[in-house]
Amino acid sequence: MVSFSSTLPSLVSLIPSPSSIANASRYPPQAGMICCKFGPELNNEDRCFRRRDVLHSFGAAVGMDLIARSSSFVEVANAADLIQRRQRSEFQSKIKGILYEAIKGNPDIVPSILTLALNDIMTYDKATKSGGPNGSIRFSSEISRPENKGLAAAMNLLEESKKEIDSDSKGGPISYADLIQLAAQSAVKSTFLASAIRKCGGNVEKGSLLYSAYGSNGQWGLFDRQFGRSDAQEPDPEGRVPQWDKASVQEMKDKFKAVGFGPRQLAVMSAFIGPDQDATEALLANDPEVLPWVQKYQRSRETVSRTDYEVDLITTLTKLSCLGQQINYEAYSYPVQKIDVTKLKL
Repeated sequence: MVSFSSTLPSLVSLIPSPSSIANASRYPPQAGMICCKFGPELNNEDRCFRRRDVLHSFGAAVGMDLIARSSSFVEVANAADLIQRRQRSEFQSKIKGILYEAIKGNPDIVPSILTLALNDIMTYDKATKSGGPNGSIRFSSEISRPENKGLAAAMNLLEESKKEIDSDSKGGPISYADLIQLAAQSAVKSTFLASAIRKCGGNVEKGSLLYSAYGSNGQWGLFDRQFGRSDAQEPDPEGRVPQWDKASVQEMKDKFKAVGFGPRQLAVMSAFIGPDQDATEALLANDPEVLPWVQKYQRSRETVSRTDYEVDLITTLTKLSCLGQQINYEAYSYPVQKIDVTKLKL
């Protein structure tokens, strides 16, 4: 007979108890059962196992081996994913650094950058799921439209920043869609920081400390993950974006409603609508639906933490900035350079 004891140790758990061994010889082997003998240490007693038990043991052994083998693939996949995340994070940090310096050197252009980002977003059409934050505003035929009047300077600044970003990118050029939305994020952060500095009497060091302690940096996590937008290859259709400086509050409400937002989001995005936030809020305050939200955010901005205003603005911008976009979470990642150990000098 064949001994399974060396190859299937798991069968030992199936061996009958000593009390049942004594009765085993009374009954002949039955069909569908496999008999085998174990070594002399077990007194050469015939031990009988059902065929399905043996097959189950084989299956378990094979299954455990497959799990062990597949776990190595999972580990490799996880490692590759972590490498991609790190590459994207490092690239995004570099982009933010370049944009921060560009905006810091041109603080007066902040309102235009905010409106540029909003107008690129507001071409989104919910019915056809077309348009949105796809960088189409970069095309001369689109940025020259009446609703985009005065935004060319902001676009030119971002073009210059893009050249610097792309010159040192290992994962390919940044899309205009990502660039414009990240520029809006940097501009928003600059306004938050400027407010903290004003609260500290103009002291930059104290203002920075105040923003670090009470600011909203931790709220940007979801926005940062929406990184990998694709660029449109042609301008978006005309007539989708209002001329904010000429639009009535009702027209603004209608446009926000068309992309899935309401009076609350309109109020919190007031800094993106026109060059003068105070003037925009004064206009919005004429509408009874928008007024409570305008007052809420005005009160919030007077507090130390500004939590309600900053959190709601970040949340709204995050949702708007990916309307209609399929985010490529592998964008800007690149193969890790392999090292030929045979050429290493020891």
